[in-house]
Amino acid sequence: MTARQVRTNQRRNTYDRRVAGNSSYVYGNTVRKLDVTTAIEEEPRKKLSNTTRKNRERAARMSLGYVLFLAMAMTVAAVVLIGYIRLQSDNTMAMEKIASMESELNDLRLKNNEEYSRAVSNVDLEEVKRIAIEELGMKYAEEGQVINVEGAKDDYVRQYTEMP
Repeated sequence: MTARQVRTNQRRNTYDRRVAGNSSYVYGNTVRKLDVTTAIEEEPRKKLSNTTRKNRERAARMSLGYVLFLAMAMTVAAVVLIGYIRLQSDNTMAMEKIASMESELNDLRLKNNEEYSRAVSNVDLEEVKRIAIEELGMKYAEEGQVINVEGAKDDYVRQYTEMP
């Protein structure tokens, strides 16, 4: 045997003795359930010192100051949470109002476009031309009356004085 195998066997034997000393070894794939109550009863009780016992008792009690601090902390938390919920509710209501107003705007635009189309389609341009020429005495522009102006980016040009 090599030195390495000897060390491995020694470790294994030490482990087996430790396991065998604490409990019985079980062969197979099932393990017995431990009886917890007997293990607790068999465990020796440690005797606590007076200072340890007093510290534990003091930690278990709540003083008036601590109770007041907890009550204030819970009150502050409740106020913050109520404010947050109120803000969320206001935000939701505003979003719903915006959505309804957008829907109303779209309906009004649709109605406006329909009315504009109906008004434009009802105009007879030939009748307008006839009334303008015959009844109002308008004429077409003659050869020298139309002046082209370059650089005008607007839809119309205002004339303040006579143009040459």
